Amino acid sequence: TMQSSGHRFRDVEHHPLLADNDTFDSSSSSSEADMAERVWFIRDGCGMVCAIMTWLLVVYADFVVTFVMLLPSKDFWYSVINGVLFNCLAVLALSSHLRTMLTDPGAVPKGNATKEYMDNLQLKPGEVIYKCPKCCSIKPERAHHCSICKRCIRKMDHHCPWVNNCVGEKNQRFFVLFTMYIALISAHALVLCGFQFFSCVRGQWTECSDFSPPVTVILMIFLCLEGFLFLTFTAVMFGTQIHSICNDETEIERLKSEKPTWERRLRWEGMKSVFGGQPSLLWINPFAGFRIRRLLLRGKKGGPEFSV
Repeated sequence: TMQSSGHRFRDVEHHPLLADNDTFDSSSSSSEADMAERVWFIRDGCGMVCAIMTWLLVVYADFVVTFVMLLPSKDFWYSVINGVLFNCLAVLALSSHLRTMLTDPGAVPKGNATKEYMDNLQLKPGEVIYKCPKCCSIKPERAHHCSICKRCIRKMDHHCPWVNNCVGEKNQRFFVLFTMYIALISAHALVLCGFQFFSCVRGQWTECSDFSPPVTVILMIFLCLEGFLFLTFTAVMFGTQIHSICNDETEIERLKSEKPTWERRLRWEGMKSVFGGQPSLLWINPFAGFRIRRLLLRGKKGGPEFSV
């Protein structure tokens, strides 16, 4: 099937998600607010293992930094300043990870490519649309089907097992923040390891740590390896994401060398469309838009909407 007109795609893109039975009801009057009350979670074994590993590695880094390097230090302000900074960055990183994982990336309504719905679209003669044969949905422009999420995702960049979710139109901002904060705490941990090694060698490992010298060395070596690997990976991913946003091009579109059929945004406009509004501290705040009341309502409604 061929591509439909722009206004038809916009109508489809803003259609609310379906209920638990994943069937489409053209008479449904649910709104975007109703959609926001549902929890998005992908039940993929590999993704859940990778997400748990991410949290455990951050907790390990926090343990080594706090209990092996900072608390035994005789310099009070050195310990306090670095401890507060590292733990704040860790909280921001894990919060960004959670919001990336639990935010709908921009899923297209599943199973809405029915004759009844097609008739309701009131297409003009000769006007055609895309249809995804895998999830039986009307596919907007720039949407791609994810075999893991089992949904078509608007502006899908890629599926990331480390966040157990697709990176798409609605959660790309949180993914960018996740890579940025992980890169920052990795760099911070490497710097602290360098100072700690220098301090321990100069003091001949006496009163260097509350742990024995062999244990201290092993813990710090593992932290250095973890920090170097995570810094390299997340810094590259952060740069790639910013480049894609500025060029208004997803990773899938770049790899497939797809010729743009849409009007590309200017670089600054692309950044504002992803991060929302004019530049401010809200751009780097993963808690922006989060409502505890909404989370409590979600819990009362009975758990995840999707179990794929």
